[in-house]
Amino acid sequence: MAQLELTHILQRYGTHLVVDGVGFRLETGSIACLLGPSGCGKTTLLRCIAGFEEIVGGEIRIHDQVVSRPGLHIAPEKRRIGMVFQDYALFPHLSIGENIAFGLDRRRDEAASLRVRQMLATVGLAGLGDKYPHELSGGQQQRVALARALAPRPELILLDEPFSNLDVGLRERLSFEVREILKREGSTAIMVTHDQNEAFAIADEIGVMYHGRIQQWDTPYNLYHRPANRFVADFIGQGVLLPGVVGDGNSVRMELGTLRSDTPVECHESCAHCEDGCRVDVLLRPDDVVHDDASPVRAEVLHKAFRGAEILYTLRLASGSEVLSLVPSHHNHALGEQIGIRLDADHVIAFKKHEACGDDPACERRLEQQAAAPA
Repeated sequence: MAQLELTHILQRYGTHLVVDGVGFRLETGSIACLLGPSGCGKTTLLRCIAGFEEIVGGEIRIHDQVVSRPGLHIAPEKRRIGMVFQDYALFPHLSIGENIAFGLDRRRDEAASLRVRQMLATVGLAGLGDKYPHELSGGQQQRVALARALAPRPELILLDEPFSNLDVGLRERLSFEVREILKREGSTAIMVTHDQNEAFAIADEIGVMYHGRIQQWDTPYNLYHRPANRFVADFIGQGVLLPGVVGDGNSVRMELGTLRSDTPVECHESCAHCEDGCRVDVLLRPDDVVHDDASPVRAEVLHKAFRGAEILYTLRLASGSEVLSLVPSHHNHALGEQIGIRLDADHVIAFKKHEACGDDPACERRLEQQAAAPA
């Protein structure tokens, strides 16, 4: 059964349409994420689910009960939703145990005390119930906020940019911990973030938003390797688009050689197979371009970013086009050096080139943005 179901949600501020026809289902026990740049509508959509805002179109169901539609609005406190806010929103005058117990039935003191102890242990804060928020680190405070949201056993947990106030290292570690806690509790959850690393660490499925619309709702793997359009390809991960021409079979001829796919080459934005001779732009991720000293194809090292075990190289091809390559860090090449590279990809992500743009990538991006924007 779907724990959360949205159907054609519309929300606007004045004449500005912020959420434009969004719909998706979230099954019980799943963790989802709304991912997108600032201003794309993801936080507004989360507030609509929580009941903090009334919608102007569509329908929201939680556990098969309609909680929002035009003319009907169930109050937030009656939706059985747990909320984890960006700034934690802990009560400074209450102890950690009292914060966690805040949403529990105080008439059942023994059961409430047991649940508080269970949640403290679940989030790794056993024995700290008598402390106060100011005595804890930011990461510990975030765990308390999660424990408080989980304590009443809500049907749905909403997390609004929960790690944005933490440093990068703690953010990554806590992302994995929060996923484990949610899965252990069997919780259904949806998180909002602009950080794709957080989304990848936590979510089973991700909705990439842009201009109030979900551009693709999919698994992290498919978003990275099979993006539905140019916006998703550009927003998720790192990569470049290189021109190519579709050849016989499942192949594309490019400056780097012929790339053969294990599936037919598709022009993703038109959802149609590309024909022989079709001009396309091919998405190449850094892991698709392999450093190979024996390769006859050479590229010049323009930039390098050391990442410990790996180096991310920006390479310039003979045509002047640039590609990215992720290389083990013991291959430490100097700027300006020519190195050998080859393609190593088992499928092709291609977008049909807009004929009016010729080879102008800026024109391609403008047309894609116009296509993604609300009417």
